[in-house]
Amino acid sequence: MSEARILYHVTIPRSPMTECEAVTQDIRLLQQVAPGELFHLYPARVPGTRIPRLTWGLTQLPALWRRERSARLHHVFNPDPFPFAVLRLLRRPVVYTVVGGIHADHREMACRLARLAHRILVSSLEDEQRLRGWGIEQAQFIPPAIDASRFSHTPLPPGARLTLLAGSAPWTTGQFTSKGVDALLEAAQRRTDLHLVFLWRGILYEEMMERVQARGLGGRVRVLNERVDVNMLLAEASAAVVLADRSDVVKAYPHSLLESLAAGKPVLVSRAIPMARWVEQAGLGVVVDRVEADCILAAIADLQGRSFSPGALRAAVEGRVTQFQQAHQDIYRSVAKVHPLTKQRT
Repeated sequence: MSEARILYHVTIPRSPMTECEAVTQDIRLLQQVAPGELFHLYPARVPGTRIPRLTWGLTQLPALWRRERSARLHHVFNPDPFPFAVLRLLRRPVVYTVVGGIHADHREMACRLARLAHRILVSSLEDEQRLRGWGIEQAQFIPPAIDASRFSHTPLPPGARLTLLAGSAPWTTGQFTSKGVDALLEAAQRRTDLHLVFLWRGILYEEMMERVQARGLGGRVRVLNERVDVNMLLAEASAAVVLADRSDVVKAYPHSLLESLAAGKPVLVSRAIPMARWVEQAGLGVVVDRVEADCILAAIADLQGRSFSPGALRAAVEGRVTQFQQAHQDIYRSVAKVHPLTKQRT
């Protein structure tokens, strides 16, 4: 799509492995058909900034204005539908992807965002319906996608140990609780045949290792704070797991779970995550009712009692990339045509 260069914006902190983040993987898929530059709206170099979220991006305004001279539109990726003040000051139209799920208490901020964004994209039909129910007509559902061709199925040998691959590492100390890291460690303490492999992102690594050592789990918990071959790790895994106590804590359809399905392995997912409904209806794994060790252990036992077809799991995620790219191309063309230049908003 050479006629529309995009400025892609993320609100995650810079990390040593930014390119491994799910949202940047989505952007790379889009850059294949809609070239553009990646821009960080997060104002600090480390997570946990005290700078008010409303002001993120304002200190970068001079750089933003310079870059948007050669762009047709902006595409913002953020976990929730937050109406950043900087969006009022952009002269090109804005497409906004809500990376997480839409929660009931998002209504006020979503309606404010609707006055700033020309299209609001979500990953589930239920989230689109909720936004439209609030009168936000520019909401649009686009099914998530990954490049499933990068993954292959390796069956576990007889007697293989029970291993869960956990993605979506925390950005802040509070997310050790909200993303279920502490609950998973407690579950491993209580079930001595359970092994855990955590994919880490270069942040809070020392704090994580202190937690592992304090629970005496050094022999059964691996924390991989480096670039890894996820396909090789999934070959040794029984399933992948992502937990969250709210729909906007992680991606609505976490990449690590989609990758597990692409490798023919089932998933464990919190009921609060939008992907849970699809997993439950399509029989792709087991839903964890609450982010608690008891619920995790019950879900693991349920998972072990079921049989999954690797081919069916893979089929659930194959062939989606072209549709994902084409849907975004259509949106970019439509928005750029109808809103060729957006003046400063009030």
